[in-house]
This record gives sequence, structure tokens and C-alpha cells, in this order.
Amino acid sequence: MPLIKVDNENIFFSFNKSESDQNLLLIHGSGGDHTHWPEKLRNLAGVNVYAIDLPGHGQSGGHGRRSVDDYADVTEAFVSAMNLSNVTLAGHSLGGAIVQCLALRHPEWLVRIILVGTGARLRVAPAILDGLLSDFKTTVDLVCDDAFGPTAWESLIQAGRKGFLKTGPEVIHGDYMACDQFDIMERIGEIAFPTLVVCGTADKLTPVKYSKYLCSHISGAEIAVIEDGGHIMGLEKPDEFTGMISRFLKGHKDFG
Repeated sequence: MPLIKVDNENIFFSFNKSESDQNLLLIHGSGGDHTHWPEKLRNLAGVNVYAIDLPGHGQSGGHGRRSVDDYADVTEAFVSAMNLSNVTLAGHSLGGAIVQCLALRHPEWLVRIILVGTGARLRVAPAILDGLLSDFKTTVDLVCDDAFGPTAWESLIQAGRKGFLKTGPEVIHGDYMACDQFDIMERIGEIAFPTLVVCGTADKLTPVKYSKYLCSHISGAEIAVIEDGGHIMGLEKPDEFTGMISRFLKGHKDFG
């Protein structure tokens, strides 16, 4: 899998090529990496799929950022370095905030957006922000307790914990600081791209009401709800999740 130099940092990404001119760019959430997107989606047929590791995450070099705008700058620089057009941006949690930020910039290469387990505002409890630096392991346990739905396999939960611990406290703290400072509730109505909002009924970190707010303020947005899906709904329900995104990319409008 390839690396590309973006602003003097090596950015890792997985890539699945198709004969299509349509590009899907997947942006993970706080403390995650490209594997937070289900493998089935990362290998979706009929579209070129790019799944990046943000700086300081996964197999990318560089350092994590502390604002959504800074992560949006990295994403935009990646698109430019890869010379991409006709791009659908999909973002999970923090990644969804990055996508919203870019949608407000209205770049010419962007054609539609997918917002997964995210909101127009993403406040983080002070105890989590403080705990990431003062008692990292215990705080990761608390986050993971809330990150998965009731049907998640134990092996998936354990893998989530392992991934967070590997990423490290400084990077995750920066991610959560970026989330905590993110608030575009007064501007969300300016987003004018075709939009799919995906949420899980068991998501404790970004509840369904966050997604309903997005849908009610983004003109024409569609909502797709995954029953019993937690915050990491893509890995918990990969077939259903990938199917919803595939339908959206094919132009379907009704998600029930």
C-alpha cells in the first residue's frame, strides 16, 4: 500500500482501483486509522476508493493536529497531490467534521459527502480530555465502553482498545481537542452538496439526534439508520453499512 508526501509528511493510504472516474475518499475518526472503515467498503467495486491515515495515525508519519481546519488542510493537500476530481468525501466522527469543513469551502473537486456518526458540534467531556493525558489507559477503556453497540464482538472491542493505545495520548488528545472546538451549527445550512448521513441507534458518542439535526439543516440530505449500531457502526455492521454507501453512490434517494 502506498505513501505520498503531503506537506513534508508521509501520508499512508489504501487504494482500490476501478475503471470508474468516481473517487471515494474515506477519513477516519479520532485516534483511528484507515482500518476503521470496513474492508468491504475499502474494496468497493465501481469506484476508486482511497482510505487515508491522518498524520500521526496508523502508518502515516508526521504529527497529529489540534483543529478540524488543520486536518481539512491536510485532506485538501492530499486531494491536490493525488490530482483527484469527482470526489465523494466520507468522514466518520472527527472525519465527518473534516468533511463538513471542506464542504463549506466548496472545492471544485468535491461532488457529494457522507457523514457518519458525527455532528455539527462535537463537544467532549472535560474528564475525557483531562484523562487522556493523566490516565491514558483508563480513559481509553471509558471511551471504548461507549464506542461500541450491544452486538459488537468482544474481539472488535479489544482491537479498538489496542488501536487507541498504539496511537498514543498526545495524538488522541489533539483529535479530541479538535472535536471539542468544532461548532458549525450556525453554518451547517450553507452546505449544498448531495449528502448522506449515517447513524447507529446505539451510538452513545454521537447520538441519532446529531444526525437528525444535520439532515434537517442540509438541504436534500438523506439519513440512513443502522439498528443497534454503535459509534463504530461501519465495523460492527459492515454489510449493511457498505450497502447504504453503495446505494448512495449509485444515486438512490430512499434509505427508509
